[in-house]
Amino acid sequence: MINEPGDLDPASPDPIELAPALLDRLAGIRADALHTLESGDPVYGVNTGMGNLSKRRLTTEEQSRHQRNLLRGRAVGGPPWLPPDEARAVLIGRLRTFLTGDAAVSVGLIQQLVALINSAHLPNIPAEGAGSAGEIIPLAHAFASLDLGPKEGIALLAGIPGATGRAALAAARAHRLADRLTAVGAAAIAVVGANRDPYQPAAGRGDDVLTVELARLRELAGPEPDPRSLQAPVSFRVAGQVVAHVRRTLEQLDDAVERAFNGVTDSPAYLDGEFIGTAGFHGLDLTAYCDHLTAALAHAAEVSTARLHRLLDPTVTGLPAQLARDPGPQAGLVAVHKRAVAITHQFRRLTLPTAISTAETSNGQEDVQTFSWEAVGNLGEAIRLTRETTACELLAVRQAFALSERPVPPGVQPLLRAVDAVVPPIDADRPFGEDLTAILTELL
Repeated sequence: MINEPGDLDPASPDPIELAPALLDRLAGIRADALHTLESGDPVYGVNTGMGNLSKRRLTTEEQSRHQRNLLRGRAVGGPPWLPPDEARAVLIGRLRTFLTGDAAVSVGLIQQLVALINSAHLPNIPAEGAGSAGEIIPLAHAFASLDLGPKEGIALLAGIPGATGRAALAAARAHRLADRLTAVGAAAIAVVGANRDPYQPAAGRGDDVLTVELARLRELAGPEPDPRSLQAPVSFRVAGQVVAHVRRTLEQLDDAVERAFNGVTDSPAYLDGEFIGTAGFHGLDLTAYCDHLTAALAHAAEVSTARLHRLLDPTVTGLPAQLARDPGPQAGLVAVHKRAVAITHQFRRLTLPTAISTAETSNGQEDVQTFSWEAVGNLGEAIRLTRETTACELLAVRQAFALSERPVPPGVQPLLRAVDAVVPPIDADRPFGEDLTAILTELL
């Protein structure tokens, strides 16, 4: 039962049911807002045109058609469509902003939205092409099936609820991925017999996030009384710093998502008994932290790929070249590393800051944009690519343990057992893409 807006989680697949007390409060706000509209004062997008046409006042008859036209005329997107879980997150993001009461929409519209979220028939929402101050194009597609009353068309299009809902979903996935990054890094540290000095929690002084991450790595990797060398390659030694940075940027994104949900994003918003135009659609905060996490994941993927390369090197591991059972006749996992290299090269194109365009639309009425929709799309792709490089490294770690016959530390035994459950022993070359797909599908 949802009692407050903050009870809604865009990452949750559970059906939604709103508390009667919450609906009663929203019904009261709606009644007050309709009474305010009766004054005839200009209210942007309700009794006026939109954008550069906002100077045009609408007649009563025009107003009755205008809210539907707002959605029809802006549904200019097309494939590719968002996957169902992201489409659902968009709808939940919109619902959560409505539950603050700022949009002053009807309980009937809210109930339609809840029914749409709970249904198996989610709308097609374009994944690309949201070039506007806000995200009116994808939102127009999202809500085309709903019946509308006064002010409800513009309310459905206001703010950045879609990017916020998608960012909340991406953050939930990234938290799980960060845990996998730690576990795979620890397993790699253990299998090469790396010196444990860099993971002393004392080395994280002044940085609580790093201190916790170093302790976690040391616990998972276990002790190493006889390191292979005084210093392991840098990609192993910096594992704590890399994942700590991912976790830190994730915390920042979590905070930005909450600010976006809790702030005033509707425009015009109904605040203290009057309609107020706002700039809540300018999602710079959310965009910046999506970009920040994308860059952090790009570095994590590069470090993972570097460790994978070292795992193929007998001088680092003391194991057969390229982790092949019979080097020479067999190539081992060298092509797995090549796949990871291609992924990290692709990754670099995502790290350009998103909010650097001053593109104009609406005849100059919208003369800057932050492209938050694109920023969260880049983040989703960044998570996908990081999962792929992590799968590549994990397959190599698993094979390195098999060849070394080193005991698997208790901290990473569950992870390695999970790999063994979906990947058969590697005794010869084979299509390793099938193994990577199994790891991605079942473990990451």
